[in-house]
Amino acid sequence: MPFLKFQQAPVPAPAQPNFAYAEAAMPHSTCEHFPQTVHPHWRAAASAKGFKIVQRIKDRYHLLLACQSCGLTHASKIFVLMNSQPQCPHCIQDRWQADAVAAGLKWAGRDPEDRHYAHYIAPCGHNLRRQFEMVKRAAEGLCSVRCEICHADKEQAEAEERGWHLIGEDTGGNQNYRLYQHQVCGHVQRIARANMQTGRFQCSNCGEGWSSAPSFLYVMKLKLAKGAKLIKLGYSRDPVSRLYHQLLKTKETEAQVLRTVPISSGHTAVQIEKGLHARLKAEHPDSVAPPDLYADELRVKSEVYFPDVCQVIFAMLDAIKAEEDS
Repeated sequence: MPFLKFQQAPVPAPAQPNFAYAEAAMPHSTCEHFPQTVHPHWRAAASAKGFKIVQRIKDRYHLLLACQSCGLTHASKIFVLMNSQPQCPHCIQDRWQADAVAAGLKWAGRDPEDRHYAHYIAPCGHNLRRQFEMVKRAAEGLCSVRCEICHADKEQAEAEERGWHLIGEDTGGNQNYRLYQHQVCGHVQRIARANMQTGRFQCSNCGEGWSSAPSFLYVMKLKLAKGAKLIKLGYSRDPVSRLYHQLLKTKETEAQVLRTVPISSGHTAVQIEKGLHARLKAEHPDSVAPPDLYADELRVKSEVYFPDVCQVIFAMLDAIKAEEDS
């Protein structure tokens, strides 16, 4: 099944406001069309609400108001002026454009089909159609504006890195899941996007269980935020995913996979790993790091050592690799 990519919406020409009137362009109508009188209490109401009445226009119900903030004019009903607070459409658009800049977007004009929406140009160059309120929240730092096209490309790249093809949204409607197709066997499967990112899943058609799937012994170097340096010895089908998505509690911890040794199966790897830890605890008990030292930063309670035993561990792994290769 082909993946349905988002189509970029065309960038519309900025909508021409139909509410503004240039005073110089306004024809001076005569009294036989509608009355020209501007009553003093209208002027007082306009002044109190931040406007000046320029003249009566269109019919006996409308006025041309000049905004005291920006100096531009717009048409307003007399009823609106006298019974509520008129809003200057030019000032409103200025605020919309300022929100766009604060949200990292470029203003591209109002949506001609929905007065609650506008078009914006994202930093990637794609056109986004968003509600004014959503962009305002992004400008205030309450949310972010995401480009659907770039996000879909990112998810597709994540899938292909794991040997899968992204088909589209989850057929069950779960926003945390996507529908993928395995490039090896063609099997279509619902997988949580978080699991696709970390690689912690198996193809339900051709995948192997952890015990029979190939695995790795690994050595990781850790530097805690407190400054302590440690070594972690273990096994995993995916040591990098194990480190960054399972082991670390905080981004403040500096971490790196120093070495891996491929093992034929998870079952064999766990057996070897247990033997290594037993030897280290028996022969180098002072090198075993106390759990209280790293409890705030690591999601493990054992199998962590001080760096002075690192070369000993490397020698053990060299011997194991030699046996696996023979």
